[in-house]
Amino acid sequence: MSQGKINVQAENIFPIIKKFLYSDQEIFLRELVSNAVDACQKLKTLGGLGEAETNDDALQVEVLLDEKKKTITIRDNGIGMNADEIEKYIAQIAFSGAEEFVEKYKDQAQGIIGHFGLGFYSAFMVADKVEVISKNYKGDAAAHWICSGNPEYDLKESKKKERGTDIVLHVSDDAKDYLSEYKLKELLDKYAKFLPIAIKFGTKEIEVDDPKGAKEKDKDGNETIKKVKQTVDNIINNPTPAWTKKPAELKDEDYKGFYRELYPMTFEDPLFHIHLNVDYPFNLTGVLYFPKLKGKIELQKNKIQLYCNQVFVTDSVEGIVPEFLTLLHGVIDSPDIPLNVSRSYLQSDGNVKKISSHITKKVASKLEELFKKDRKAFEEKWEDIQVFIEYGMLTDEKFYEKCESFYLYKANDGKFYTTEEYKAKIKDNQTDKNDNLVFLYSNDFEAQHSLIQQAKNRSYSVVLFDTPTAPHFIGKLEQKLEKTKFTRIDGDTIDKLIEKEENIPSKLSEDDKKVLQPIIEEVIDKQKFTVQFQSMHEKDRPATIVLPEFMRRMKEMSAMGGGGMMGMGNLPESYNLVVNENHPIIGKMLKEKDSDKKQEIAKQVTDLALLSQNLLQGEELTKFIDRSIELID
Repeated sequence: MSQGKINVQAENIFPIIKKFLYSDQEIFLRELVSNAVDACQKLKTLGGLGEAETNDDALQVEVLLDEKKKTITIRDNGIGMNADEIEKYIAQIAFSGAEEFVEKYKDQAQGIIGHFGLGFYSAFMVADKVEVISKNYKGDAAAHWICSGNPEYDLKESKKKERGTDIVLHVSDDAKDYLSEYKLKELLDKYAKFLPIAIKFGTKEIEVDDPKGAKEKDKDGNETIKKVKQTVDNIINNPTPAWTKKPAELKDEDYKGFYRELYPMTFEDPLFHIHLNVDYPFNLTGVLYFPKLKGKIELQKNKIQLYCNQVFVTDSVEGIVPEFLTLLHGVIDSPDIPLNVSRSYLQSDGNVKKISSHITKKVASKLEELFKKDRKAFEEKWEDIQVFIEYGMLTDEKFYEKCESFYLYKANDGKFYTTEEYKAKIKDNQTDKNDNLVFLYSNDFEAQHSLIQQAKNRSYSVVLFDTPTAPHFIGKLEQKLEKTKFTRIDGDTIDKLIEKEENIPSKLSEDDKKVLQPIIEEVIDKQKFTVQFQSMHEKDRPATIVLPEFMRRMKEMSAMGGGGMMGMGNLPESYNLVVNENHPIIGKMLKEKDSDKKQEIAKQVTDLALLSQNLLQGEELTKFIDRSIELID
């Protein structure tokens, strides 16, 4: 037996490790299992070079729990260590065996996870004592290292016969929660689900055909081979997930199957996927999925998982992808993303920015490809991807530039148009007297049907903007598109929405308006509605409710968190009730001698205007219906 002292600079290194090395105590299992995987990967590399004998299919990591002994063991049959190697790689903190190995075999070593040489010491976050029992692939004498969480350790010869390493954790009382099969399975599922070497955790029973070929009859009386139960290793991971394969090797069903593997509680298939596969100027693989958003913004920052050489790092990917991409689901794997010692937080550097930019470009290119390849299918998906595209175009200038050519407008004729197509469609009829092209839009084709019908009677076209991002996105479009205005269909009367040169003469004098105004104001809420008179076509409605475009848009943007508009979302609704000076009913109201009858006409006219905007409710709606029935009688 020999004794030694761990080569550290401070006597209190172990308290620091226990409290501050990692932000999450549970990281110990990820680090130790990752180290065990590295040991197998190293042996595989040496085997490929003819420097070691190995059967790659037999390489395995096993996690064993002994609740009675209060131990957790991480076992591998990888490269192993002799006593000298344990002294070198275990007894010197921050001397990384993986780092040295990669440097030595940098052209051949693939998938080596460790970089810092501190992962092993995460064991002391949960253990009072740690044992390392190891035998290397060269056949040297096995070694047994024991340390009780202080700088002193014992190192002696071991009788271990099999190649590989056992890390035995004697779990401390304050970490006893980890002495649970359920807890360990949860952590392995989180951190080791896609590690490249098979991870065994206990056994399970499966049904197989009787190896002796015994027969039995099924419920229909047909003779079949008898099923028997067989105990097999419980392998908890998928060593070859979809993102590690080439796109040519996968079918659409394979991608959907992987999506269900990532999100087992999701019952809806994604719309489509993007397979990331870059090896220059940085390494990046992954699969991103477009879920069905259906007009909702759900920034689920735990839906994209970040891996480093198939080791789960985090599902908080801020700094790796722009915020709008967190609407997507999937996996990103890159060894080039810099991580701190816990691999839990990302550091901002040039590589991160390049990777972020590449992912954005790749997503935009995929959307463009789908549009060009099958426009009809793209249009069918538009409802589910519109909010994503708008959010991206709002927040990322390069994404805007890539998407502006295939952004679609759904018009009230049921067709979809790109910006250039739609401008060509409305140019002749929807250019105002100031030479501005006017895009009329609605946030609900059904609710604003009567107003859209008025526009249709003028041969105007109306597009739909019903996403949460619409108020901000419309403002963005007005900045980008020269000589273009966007006006909602209820923002003014039909003739004011697109102002032309011609003026319609009025049938009312100023005195007539002064007579009518108090009568109309008597039957509406003056706090909410401002009465205005306007000379319009006599076939237009006698009265129209409009919500001024500027105020409405400011309120909507404030509600969505628009900067510089603090509190505007809480302003009370303020509408204009525009009276058509030329409608025959308004003329009839003016001529009516009976004041009660005059007020009844005013009430019916204003209620009709309210009803067309879904603003007539409750008792007032009941009264309107009763009054309408009386008028019919």
